[in-house]
Amino acid sequence: MENAIECRHITKVFGKIVANKDVSMDIRHGEILSLLGENGSGKTTLMNMISGIYFPDSGEILVNGKPVEIRDPGDAYKLGIAMVHQHFKLIDVFTALENIALGLNDGKKIRSEEDQGRRAEDLRPL
Repeated sequence: MENAIECRHITKVFGKIVANKDVSMDIRHGEILSLLGENGSGKTTLMNMISGIYFPDSGEILVNGKPVEIRDPGDAYKLGIAMVHQHFKLIDVFTALENIALGLNDGKKIRSEEDQGRRAEDLRPL
């Protein structure tokens, strides 16, 4: 079976900064991976190229064994690729309690200090 995604000799440069240099990796269908590295090591840049936010300066990306050009997130989405960003930008800044409540099933937003106190009591069994 071919790989779901293949990166071949990917390089991305920002001015004088080389974010990724000759990076190759294979991702198999059904595989769950973790990409580890220090801050500034190019992890997010690589994922941004796979998900269409950046375009590689050199190298190629293959999806299901076929070379593809992923020029924007729409292209990536059409190929079945999406990225969950480490800094989710679609919601407001919340307090710690509101962040916990965000994961609750009832979907109610905590709006007042009184609500926070009530909701904190609701969360104690967790």
